[in-house]
Amino acid sequence: MKFKRFILWSLLLSLGTLVSLSPAQQSAQPAPASVEAVQVIGLAGLKQNTKGNLKVENGSLSFASSKNTCEVPAASIEDVVTAADSQRVIGGTVGTISRLAPYGGGTALSLLRSKVDIITIQYRDPDGGLHGAIFTTRVGKAESIKQALLAQGAHTSIPSQAKSNSYSPLQSEAMEQTN
Repeated sequence: MKFKRFILWSLLLSLGTLVSLSPAQQSAQPAPASVEAVQVIGLAGLKQNTKGNLKVENGSLSFASSKNTCEVPAASIEDVVTAADSQRVIGGTVGTISRLAPYGGGTALSLLRSKVDIITIQYRDPDGGLHGAIFTTRVGKAESIKQALLAQGAHTSIPSQAKSNSYSPLQSEAMEQTN
């Protein structure tokens, strides 16, 4: 009898959890893609290596630092490319000075690297001039920005990772030949 009660309570609790989650999931709107990033180079009015927040909403890509905000309309973005890379853990003046440590100790420090994602955009200004900008973000964040930009009207020359894993007739022919 106790075992049946236990199973009944377990089922009711799990059903209650499922029922309570489903309305919340339906009403939740997807949040705009927003990540902490570093603008390496390319946006007018910003210095190189400016830290800020990269966000895609209302049809534009905006980068907001503590001093400035720059917006690029998604429709004017001709190419969005993402990649993975790494950067030195100890950078700047300290990283440069550490290379002078005796017995190659500083060179060993410069080999310590952290992984980052890279977002590169190519866009046209209102006068038709061609510009580019490069951003770095934490690992795993670049693809969400790219997807949000493509959904808002940007273009890309390299398909997304999700699209590149889709069905391809060439893959199908190769599979038939090996069987």
